[in-house]
Amino acid sequence: MTRLSPARIALYVVCALVLVYLILPVLIIAPISFSSARFLTFPPPSFSLRWYLQYFASPAWMQATRVTLTLALLTVLIATPLGVAAAYAISQSKLRIMRIIHLALLLPLVVPIIIIAVGIFFIYARVGLVATMPGLVLANVMLGLPYVVISVLAGLQSFDPAQEMVARSLGMNRLRSFFAVTLPQIKSSVIAGGVFAFISAMDETIVALFISGGQYQPLTKRMFTALRDEIDPTIAAISTLMTAASFMLVLLASARQRRNS
Repeated sequence: MTRLSPARIALYVVCALVLVYLILPVLIIAPISFSSARFLTFPPPSFSLRWYLQYFASPAWMQATRVTLTLALLTVLIATPLGVAAAYAISQSKLRIMRIIHLALLLPLVVPIIIIAVGIFFIYARVGLVATMPGLVLANVMLGLPYVVISVLAGLQSFDPAQEMVARSLGMNRLRSFFAVTLPQIKSSVIAGGVFAFISAMDETIVALFISGGQYQPLTKRMFTALRDEIDPTIAAISTLMTAASFMLVLLASARQRRNS
């Protein structure tokens, strides 16, 4: 029986503490969402589904939910093919400009989100895209694109490009060989990138605060407004549902990737 070294034990302890730190807010918010109290109270005095029922019965919350789901789906439909095309071009080309394009596509992950939000707001204010669905979609496509590019590039690195070359040598053009040979083998990476783009669009708050408004307010913007005006456990219920949805999507993407690997 192997004995664990002190360094490895210390590493396990640190990892466990980090995981507890990350999970602790969820472990607090989830019980609060089932509270029967009028305000956010932990631990809850008793349990009830009152706030979930209030969420589903509220026209305002349902409108924000429809906006969020529509926004996330449109973001995936646009960002996924764009990210796949960009990742494929980056992996196939040796030109220096492709490295610059690669870095430019990853900038939303590097630049502070508040700087991005301010820049988007000033541009949208000039072209009339503030408080519109196309404006929200374009902004979230920009923010979700890096996740698709990173995921697809990882899939392309494990793919043998000689297989596509063989298909092209047999008469297929580049586009057809990509869809027939390459795409089926990297589809798990494509799906994972789309899932993360969906989650990014669903959870984005800062950009939504700047450019959303009127009937086009996603859940995150309405939740922020509700926190400012009146704090009740409905926000905890919505947060729990969004966290559960994100967690399930990541689990499904991970399970599919393991099954195809």
